[in-house]
Amino acid sequence: MGITERKEREKAEMRRRIVDVAIKMFVEEGYEKVSIRNIADKIEYSPATIYLYYKDKDQLLYDVQTEAFATLAGEFAKKITHKEPFKRLQQLAKAYIEFSRDHPELYDLMFIIKAPMNATHEEEWKNGDPSYDGLFHLMEECIAKKLVKFKDPTIATLSVWAFAHGFISLYLRGRCKVAAVSQEEMPEVIDKAVDEYLRMIKA
Repeated sequence: MGITERKEREKAEMRRRIVDVAIKMFVEEGYEKVSIRNIADKIEYSPATIYLYYKDKDQLLYDVQTEAFATLAGEFAKKITHKEPFKRLQQLAKAYIEFSRDHPELYDLMFIIKAPMNATHEEEWKNGDPSYDGLFHLMEECIAKKLVKFKDPTIATLSVWAFAHGFISLYLRGRCKVAAVSQEEMPEVIDKAVDEYLRMIKA
């Protein structure tokens, strides 16, 4: 292995190490505890070393967000298996909600917290593309086979996503008390609401 290849490998390994520590800190200790200095302490390097790889915390969290989307993709691959498009849509909705419950901190980073989005232009959010595209193509298929009431796949995709995300966000942020629904009751409420919504859009 040449010097250039070895340096590239070492650089990739260090970046991997930084991201792994950042993910662990984010999940276990929360957003506020993730800082360049704290990560440097964890891996026993100076903050200056971290800045060789990331210009700021937002850029680092964007890479952590990338890992979170890879985790979501893995969940989708395992749980969305039915041959019939509308059944797959039901599986996708369930998998999405289960992911938010199993990984609330990662969901926060992926879809709620602004910080990682500061590291990219709004029109260039690559991290969200695979998930969005997967839902979009599924809605296209449902529309083509007249399985849903929607006619426009973009409107269909955004509507389905926004409905699920809205409930999840209210739950994660504890905002449903205004509707006299406790946090303990919310998972069941969300499941029933999503099932009802899917019945409403079915052709």
